[in-house]
Amino acid sequence: MKKLISWNVNGIRACLTKGFMDFFNEADADFFCLQETKCQAGQVELELSGYHQFWNYAEKKGYSGTAIFAKEEPIAVSYGLGIEEHDHEGRVITLEYPEFYLVTCYTPNSKSELERLAYRMVWEDAFRAYLNGLDEKKPVIFCGDLNVAHEEIDLKNPSTNHNSAGFTDEEREKFTVLLNSGFIDSFRYFYPEAEGIYSWWSYRRRARQTNAGWRIDYNCVSERMKDSLKSAKIHTEVLGSDHCPVELVWE
Repeated sequence: MKKLISWNVNGIRACLTKGFMDFFNEADADFFCLQETKCQAGQVELELSGYHQFWNYAEKKGYSGTAIFAKEEPIAVSYGLGIEEHDHEGRVITLEYPEFYLVTCYTPNSKSELERLAYRMVWEDAFRAYLNGLDEKKPVIFCGDLNVAHEEIDLKNPSTNHNSAGFTDEEREKFTVLLNSGFIDSFRYFYPEAEGIYSWWSYRRRARQTNAGWRIDYNCVSERMKDSLKSAKIHTEVLGSDHCPVELVWE
């Protein structure tokens, strides 16, 4: 069995003061992926016995960034998509193993007024092409804050958020196209009808207390891996960030 945890920590330095290591040690995951680390090289020294650490930092300080902590050493590591316009913000790390690729991603937010939606569309096509290219070689597991609530069931207030960043028709359609190209949203694979289970809550208007959330954090796998999937879980009980960790177990 293998366990993957993905978590947008909204600043690893802040999260470390809010119980990060408690959950990390308790989870005992084989792969622990972070998004929005918001740090530069040398700003955080983590003693993680038994884990190999891989960090991708944004050029802009205190912004974006990803990390993967893995018990098993990969046979290859790459950072970014290999496309100049997309690789300045530390958004993607890929580990290659004999049986699969593991990719963590922090998808660009379309922002208020959708000022970055046009760029987001370009990113989506590039990221999908990247995943499809890997998938031609061996199965892919990709995880992260993908900054989209796919269906109305994936957020508390779909009607009032229609055309908000993360719930535009354009973003939702891109995720549909991505899944249709040969991937499975593991949580929906196990819980196709589950409502009221989210992974992100705004810090405003007591959203977490009232569970006015969005499910925008995912663990997805190549379709041909579905028979090896064992469980998926969203750890809504874990605090420390405005997002909570999402888990996948497979064999």
